[in-house]
Amino acid sequence: MMVGMLRMLTAGESHGKALVAVLEGLPAGVPISPKEVAGELARRRHGYGRSGRQRLEADRFEIVSGVRHGRTLGSPIGITIENAEWEAKYKGLMAVEGEPDPAERLTRPRPGHADLPGVQKYGFDDVRNVLERASARETAARVAVGSFCKAFLAELGIAVISHAVRIGKVTARGRTPGPADLDAIDASPVRCLDPATGARMAREIDRVRKERDTLGGVFEVVAYGVPSGLGSHVQYDRKLDARLALALMSIQSVKGVEVGDGFASASRPGSKAHDEIVSRAGHLARTSARAGGIEGGMSTGQPIRLRAAMKPFSTVPKPLSTVDLVTGEPTVAIQQRTDVCAVPAGGVVGESAVAFVLAQAVLEKFGGDSVPETRRNLQAYVDGLS
Repeated sequence: MMVGMLRMLTAGESHGKALVAVLEGLPAGVPISPKEVAGELARRRHGYGRSGRQRLEADRFEIVSGVRHGRTLGSPIGITIENAEWEAKYKGLMAVEGEPDPAERLTRPRPGHADLPGVQKYGFDDVRNVLERASARETAARVAVGSFCKAFLAELGIAVISHAVRIGKVTARGRTPGPADLDAIDASPVRCLDPATGARMAREIDRVRKERDTLGGVFEVVAYGVPSGLGSHVQYDRKLDARLALALMSIQSVKGVEVGDGFASASRPGSKAHDEIVSRAGHLARTSARAGGIEGGMSTGQPIRLRAAMKPFSTVPKPLSTVDLVTGEPTVAIQQRTDVCAVPAGGVVGESAVAFVLAQAVLEKFGGDSVPETRRNLQAYVDGLS
């Protein structure tokens, strides 16, 4: 679905030559450096419970268009991220010419992945035709694009952060972190603001690793400085919460999304589920933040708060049962490198997903071919609010 004037496309396979990302519609004048993009990609690779694949993938990238002298030009931004193992290991496996070697064909679909529905949908006889594109490796391209969106939002006073709130059965309690807490969050191996809870999360990952299993959890994304009025109530596909939910649900392994207090509100009476409106120093304000900064499909001006639940990885050290598509015989899924837990990295991907949607919504509302123009339009709107 394409909404508004900001568009993103990604291409590439997990073990292909490179990932490709194109971002079209970002205004001119956004300051960005390769160091910033590299930093975001590094944040995605890190986190306790990641596999050896993350040490191999340096995410070497190239910005091939749309930037000059450290600022965006307003033209499409093109980014490539190479696969470090392509030449040495996968060039033959992913060859585009000739018939595939039957010995290299994968016919054992993995439960919990796109494998089986993908081969059924497209009529393939090789599961690799599906799993290579369905892989979470694709999120590297989204994080690269997200670094541009975050840089744009920062020029407007909007910051997007994330943190882990649950890994397995270990849940973090306490305050919602702010932008100033991001360095402390990133310094935690599990990206948890509370050191004691973070240590318990790490121990839980260690326990599950010893049991040769995998672990899921929940990450939270919070956006600060978002003005009211982004999104719209007039059509289903313009609702900001629906679009943010789509962006987060599209991240591999995410199986649930919550806006604000979400599911907790379902057990409350109406008198305790909403954010009452008051006047403070001549400005409208709220007495609470249960709605997560969105009402009726539009931002309220409060911080936007979203949570996403990630299932445990279905590629587990002890392979799950499956059926060979050629022989029809029961067998087990393939074994390969896998993370024990990727919730810390999931939050980083979630930041990029949210930043893209917010940048898109900002441009729909305020327009602008350059950052100063967008900033002026936004300020004029804010100045007119009560």
